[in-house]
Amino acid sequence: MSPGAAPTIGVIGLGFGRAHVPGFQAAGARVIGVCQRDEAAARKVAAAYGVPRAYARWEDMLATERPDVVVIATPPHLHRAIARAASAAGSHVLCEKPLATSREDAEAIVADVARAGRIGMTGFNWRFPAAMQRMRALMAEGAVGRVLHVRAHWLGARWADEAAPTTWRMDREQAGHGAMGDMGVHVVDLVRWTCGEFARVSAHAGIAYPDKPVAGTGRRTDAEDYVSLVGELTSGAQVSFVASRATHGRNEHALEISGTRGALAYRLTREGPRWHTGTLAMATSGGGFTPVAVETKDVEGSDPMDIIGRATIAPLAARMLAAIRGEAAGEPSLRDGLRAQLVLEAAREAAARCVWVEIPTA
Repeated sequence: MSPGAAPTIGVIGLGFGRAHVPGFQAAGARVIGVCQRDEAAARKVAAAYGVPRAYARWEDMLATERPDVVVIATPPHLHRAIARAASAAGSHVLCEKPLATSREDAEAIVADVARAGRIGMTGFNWRFPAAMQRMRALMAEGAVGRVLHVRAHWLGARWADEAAPTTWRMDREQAGHGAMGDMGVHVVDLVRWTCGEFARVSAHAGIAYPDKPVAGTGRRTDAEDYVSLVGELTSGAQVSFVASRATHGRNEHALEISGTRGALAYRLTREGPRWHTGTLAMATSGGGFTPVAVETKDVEGSDPMDIIGRATIAPLAARMLAAIRGEAAGEPSLRDGLRAQLVLEAAREAAARCVWVEIPTA
């Protein structure tokens, strides 16, 4: 990254990856290339955001553009190869969650980027709503005391309707995980970030429409659409949450932390003005919840992906650019992604075997 010049960004994968384009632009970076297998779709995205070039093959984009930062937002089974090639070519790496489809691949991504001496971060953008930032600060101050239990949910309606078309996300071979990888991984990260590490988990999962074929394949859906998880943190605190992408009428997530001194309740529902701020409430001394004031900011645009990018990815991107300059820690790190991956793998095993599974150390 040349001193004084705007850092250059290449984005690979333009599903959720599209939100990274306005996110990095809002953080002051210059997105110079986007990539998707459907090159016509990539060109459309490039034109919409003023990006100079679009590619169908990520190898071509890396070789031609040599961006300072590569955003990896492809299906997870491709993350390992792209992260290795990008970091070896000198690019810093921001990888979307889940980090990989297996512990082995997640560990390889962490090792490859570290070996190349590059900054590596995981796309845990939901740490950055103002209400969640405030919750984290209050937890660091000891506002709830010793944590006793955590309750959460992450609910969406995208595949609640049987007529909704399938994608690669329904295919375990490509995605690694279903609702746990889509949504539950964010809950895992927020719990880790606010309350500490998981020690063990048990889980139960299901598929809404198991006979539906995965788009573009002859395989039936085999990645879970909903999952219930119970867990224990290393502190002894209990955790329970539901993640579902088949919940009619819902598009929200929430986290409630209860402790010996009080409780905090965070909620973000994707509707209404400034929804991206979230809400926070606090209870103490056995009393009821009262609202906690959080900073609110207007975000330009009406497209949900633009709002997510400018409101939640822009601060993540700014953190990464600061880390590259040596001004801040590169967090959420790839190791954060690995720690979350270990919980995903344990949850998958627990659901398959109907047992408790211990979380290994990374």
